[in-house]
Amino acid sequence: MTAAATPPEEPGAERRAQAGSEPPSRGPDRGGSELPAGDDRGGSEPPRTVTIEVPVATAVRTVLVAALVVAGLYLLWLVRQPLTWVVAAAFLAMVLGGPVRRLEAIVRRRWLAIVCVYLLVLATPVALAAVVVPPLVREGQELAANAPRYARDFQRFVERNRTLARLDRDYRVTERVRAEAQRLPERVPDAARALRDVGFTVVNSLFAIVTVLVLSVFLVANGRRWVDLAIATRPPDQRAILARWVDGTARAVGGYAAGALVIAALSGTLAYIVLTILGVPFAAPLGLIQGLFSLIPLVGATLAAVLIGLVTVFVDFPTTTIVWAIWAVIYQQLENHLVQPLVQRRTVQVHPFVIIVAVLFGAQLLGVFGALIAIPVAASVELALREWFAWRATHPRPVAHGS
Repeated sequence: MTAAATPPEEPGAERRAQAGSEPPSRGPDRGGSELPAGDDRGGSEPPRTVTIEVPVATAVRTVLVAALVVAGLYLLWLVRQPLTWVVAAAFLAMVLGGPVRRLEAIVRRRWLAIVCVYLLVLATPVALAAVVVPPLVREGQELAANAPRYARDFQRFVERNRTLARLDRDYRVTERVRAEAQRLPERVPDAARALRDVGFTVVNSLFAIVTVLVLSVFLVANGRRWVDLAIATRPPDQRAILARWVDGTARAVGGYAAGALVIAALSGTLAYIVLTILGVPFAAPLGLIQGLFSLIPLVGATLAAVLIGLVTVFVDFPTTTIVWAIWAVIYQQLENHLVQPLVQRRTVQVHPFVIIVAVLFGAQLLGVFGALIAIPVAASVELALREWFAWRATHPRPVAHGS
């Protein structure tokens, strides 16, 4: 019996049969995920577009609020000068409020206490000017008259030093100094005219000073009553908190003023002692200048030290000037980073780190005025935060329960 002949298989038929028995594979798409079965598009679905509908009323309200904010900021910019006067008057009123209350307890008349305190405030700069200005004018006149002799002394000093003599031959320093010294007496009238211009500036600023004083008088006389009326508009549980914050801010400002006066007295006294030891004339007026400038945080003592250093140049250069410069640098660092933070911590009850940071920020934002009010503002903000956290602790937010 013969076997039936099988037809020859086509090339690749076996491979096609095996491929046909396997389930269809799902090829990866562009994002690396597999396509669903039967999807032969070879790509992902197009992204869906999300449309957010904003009501017209909301859009109009947002635009109006933004416009009002911009208009308010522009209005504040326009009235920045009188607003500064109001802030200065409030600061002065809080500083003088304590002395007025203590004097009122003695004289039993508030208006009389206010008059006495403000007369003392007005008399203080007049007395300081009477002490400082005449010696400075007399010293300036003597400087102009003796300038040629000072120039000759400077030239002899340079000639005795080989290094300075070589620099003088190259740059002719002493020749220029001598020429300027010869012309200095001729420039006294120009200096007088400059002082006259400064006087005009002071007179023009008198309106601002009088305005601040008048505003502060009204605030001292009626400010507390106005504050009490404003506090009375708040809910009963907030009135005590606001009253404590106002009283604490007033105490902080008064303590800051007392601390600043202590620092100024210390700076002026030490400067007077150092200048007396060095034999510098007019040590008392110069020490007074040092103390007054120390009322300006950070830079006040440095400015006064530079002015006094110019005076020491004409006393015993360079020994006296070098000694004074070393003392001024050391004391400036001690006052900025040790004396002022410690004193203000006891009087204002603010941490020294916060005091230094507040003064730096205030000086950067508003200059000298910002440096002056930085510490009271920091104390006020700290008191406000303390009272707010205490109020939140006694008035927790209600917890919303789900339905």
